[in-house]
Amino acid sequence: MKRFSLPALVGAVSLALSTASFADHHNENAVTMKKLKTDEAIGTILVKDFDDDGVVFTPDLTGLTPGIHGFHIHQNGDCSAAMKEGEKVLGGAAGGHFDPENTNEHNVPWSEEGHEGDLPTLFVDEDGTATHPVFAPELEREDIEGKAIIIHAGGDNYSDTPKKLGGGGERVACGVIAE
Repeated sequence: MKRFSLPALVGAVSLALSTASFADHHNENAVTMKKLKTDEAIGTILVKDFDDDGVVFTPDLTGLTPGIHGFHIHQNGDCSAAMKEGEKVLGGAAGGHFDPENTNEHNVPWSEEGHEGDLPTLFVDEDGTATHPVFAPELEREDIEGKAIIIHAGGDNYSDTPKKLGGGGERVACGVIAE
């Protein structure tokens, strides 16, 4: 995993968010996102390497509940439902958060102490659209190809307390990053 100083991280995030165009299509994937309850397409998320500093996720989504949402890379590239403890979990086949280092800990996205799949929260405007880029400094696109992106119903407190995995709750949308 990479180590970053806070000033370097802030600089990279500022540059990523101010970049108007991502012209190099060889280092990006457009992921179609679908609501899990209806299988309705709600838009795309462009997943792109940002130099050697991390991955930028640029959403172009509609039809979501306004506010912040937990946003994670999950270990499997499968958005179908799965049974867990006798209950059907929408998007459950995506498995848990991507955690190749087996930290078994939910943490902030810029920490090496938690899941690599922990991303900054996704912000959805009052009109139900999400277009604000999200920067994940601990990732490389090639490491997450074939994995699922999950959007949760609620926010994320970047901790396992008081609720596991940031407390984001139900999985509401999913897409798979192509290999």
